[in-house]
Amino acid sequence: MQAKNLKNRIPERIGSWQNGRWVTPAAGAQDLPVINPASEAVICLLAEDDSASVDSAVAIAKATFQSGIWSRAAVSERKGVLLKIRDLVVEQAEELAQLEILSTGIPISQARRRHLPRAAMNFEFFAEFISQTADRLYDQNPDYLTLVRHEPVGVAGLIAPWNAPLALATMKLAGAIAFGNSCVLKPSEMTPLPFVRLMEILKIAGVPDGVVNLVNGRGPVTGQALVANADVDIIAFTGGTATGRAIGELAGRGLKRVVTELGGKSANIVCADADIERAVESAVLAGFGNNGQQCLAGTRLLLQRSIAAEFLDLFLTRVRSLRIGLPSDATTEIGPLISSAQLERIQSFGNDARNDGVEILAGGKPADLKPGYFFEPTVVHAQSNSQRVCCEEIFGPFVTVLEFDDFDEALSIANDSEYGLVAYVWTNNLGQAMKAADELRTGVVWINTPVYRELRAPFGGFKHSGVGRDGGDWSRSLFTESKTISIPRQDFPLAQLADSK
Repeated sequence: MQAKNLKNRIPERIGSWQNGRWVTPAAGAQDLPVINPASEAVICLLAEDDSASVDSAVAIAKATFQSGIWSRAAVSERKGVLLKIRDLVVEQAEELAQLEILSTGIPISQARRRHLPRAAMNFEFFAEFISQTADRLYDQNPDYLTLVRHEPVGVAGLIAPWNAPLALATMKLAGAIAFGNSCVLKPSEMTPLPFVRLMEILKIAGVPDGVVNLVNGRGPVTGQALVANADVDIIAFTGGTATGRAIGELAGRGLKRVVTELGGKSANIVCADADIERAVESAVLAGFGNNGQQCLAGTRLLLQRSIAAEFLDLFLTRVRSLRIGLPSDATTEIGPLISSAQLERIQSFGNDARNDGVEILAGGKPADLKPGYFFEPTVVHAQSNSQRVCCEEIFGPFVTVLEFDDFDEALSIANDSEYGLVAYVWTNNLGQAMKAADELRTGVVWINTPVYRELRAPFGGFKHSGVGRDGGDWSRSLFTESKTISIPRQDFPLAQLADSK
């Protein structure tokens, strides 16, 4: 889609989507600028929803849920709508990709290849899942048949991040509505653009008005109002660990079900017996894909000492050749960071690394591109896992190298983190691979493979990387209530507490 035509698809001021229509923002609503990180220009304004606006969206979602128009719709009906959404996302993929990169800085090649196919796949997966999943019947007791049914929870509050807006938001959204829930979605205030088109796609596909509602704004304002609302039954959040803690505390006061996918500081272990060339390519992808702004990034690169020099020679050659440029350029591999604040934060890690005696092997400073929030792909060589660059989530194109002598030491370093989202292991030794699978304290272990998501399997983290899981049966557990129904097969003598005569 041409930029001129795309501009016509972006409103000057974005409001909320409630009951199947765009709502005019209330008088006095705070306007937030939506910034293009590649140009630092204001794209449009976002009207922030206050507690009254959030309460309105939640009330609509609750009333729609109670009406049964979607919550009691046949599985075949919901499946058909989800597949129609999939078709429309595929049909509109280029426009959605262009809208997404405008405010995220994600290279267009990655949006086309990864983000939009994943968004479409989310709706397809849950459409097929609900049509194949059956409930249980227990008949071991000859006097009873006991059925277990899964019913939608009610109103789901969905809070999505800015680093992969459509891919991550639609995982929650598709799961919530597949099982019959209504929802209120809050994207990041920095990346609302693709959701303008997505809401219209949902309506065209046949999602009843009021099933999906959209509110916009910052976490402490709009997000807090959503989490605090008594009629929201579940909160699904992807974002930073500090925000996740605050959401968990607030949601706990209302005994809400909560799932949080939070930060990571994932280890990428490369053993001496690994396929070095494949491990190098994986390390580049894991460390620098999506501009390094992904929670599952392999940001701690652990190299066995005997092959460290060989690996680094190949790795640094690849890193230094990464193409930095405008997200709209199909040849770009590293785009701008999301904001000036993120640029300053990552620069602080480069400065601290120099002051802390960490060797900077590549990058370490803002790129020579203006305007825009560009940072050079960075590789540093640390002496200890206790240094700041090894402990804190940086969330940018920044990889820290550590060396180890034996595999037990590698596992110890990998587990020495407050995070536990994913881990990468490169080895051709089956025993070492199985030992890693047993001992790594992470929610996902990828052996001899880069980033891969199996939607049937659970995804989530240990420790401070989150609480709960999504994917397949785990999403069903998240978005449904289990109900047990016991029915006698025939009359049978009842025990009596008192003589009725």
